[in-house]
Amino acid sequence: MPRIYPDNPSPLAGLSLPQKELLYQQASQLISDNKRDLFDRLAPLRTRHIAVVLEDIYQSHNASAVLRSCDCFGVQDVHVIEANNPFNPAGDVAVGSSKWIDYYPYHDTPSAYHRLRDKGYRIVATTPHTNDTLITDLDISQPIALVFGTELTGLSPQAIDLADSYVKIPMYGFTESFNISVCAALSLFSLTSRLRTSHIPWQLPPEQILDLKIHWCAQAIRDGESVLQNLIKTL
Repeated sequence: MPRIYPDNPSPLAGLSLPQKELLYQQASQLISDNKRDLFDRLAPLRTRHIAVVLEDIYQSHNASAVLRSCDCFGVQDVHVIEANNPFNPAGDVAVGSSKWIDYYPYHDTPSAYHRLRDKGYRIVATTPHTNDTLITDLDISQPIALVFGTELTGLSPQAIDLADSYVKIPMYGFTESFNISVCAALSLFSLTSRLRTSHIPWQLPPEQILDLKIHWCAQAIRDGESVLQNLIKTL
């Protein structure tokens, strides 16, 4: 699974920027040149301006497909609400993408929304609604947490009622809705394409980019978390 949980502080907490730079220099020597080049190229392309929220997704292939889309479109954070269904992505669909994104689990929707608002996000529910907006017209000037609901019934009434705004994908066929993983992929393609061609400061700050590369090293190294802890002790 991805690397971060809300109640577990990062092992990098308390390290100075020079210590982190030294740590990455040491950790990156334990991975291949190809991996190091990938980390250096891809980390500056990640964004937290858009986050994905999944409420009670229960089909493992859908969970995995959403994680894969987040990784492909450079969306770093996935917030997972497990009020009724455990989040259990299938490895053969995710194709390792879960290692490169950050995962935040919650037991209920209000606590997830509260944390996201504290981080400056506007909660946008993906559902047809009387006050909805087309995905192509959604205002992306403020950080957005895009909320997707369960496969059968969509978002819970609570998730809808507590949201700040609503968005939908235009449809022109007889089918009433897209599959959750398709909806997520289409939404992220639309929003990240607009974001990356805008003047909005969507990139991670330099220190967050460095943190990300260090944690990616831990994912690429055998027993990487223990190796990282041992390297930190030598700083």
